Amino acid sequence: MVNVVEHGRPDPASRIVLRLALDGGRVRLGVTDAGVAFDPREAEFSGPNAERGGGAGLALIRAWSRVERYSRSAGRNRLVLTLAAA
Repeated sequence: MVNVVEHGRPDPASRIVLRLALDGGRVRLGVTDAGVAFDPREAEFSGPNAERGGGAGLALIRAWSRVERYSRSAGRNRLVLTLAAA
């Protein structure tokens, strides 16, 4: 959520919605937000930022999950990730 607020800059009055579901051997995570358009499949990533700390969010998403789908509709990002269930 911090990355959505920091990088997506949604209106402070908007909602960030998370949905979790267990689907067979996978966990499905849905996220919707009103930040700037952002498809993690197309985003450039040059590595963590050692000076300010952090900066590994995209690498973690790509390493631990699969982007099932991304769309932008009615001013909202809609992202669905799948992860292996432990």
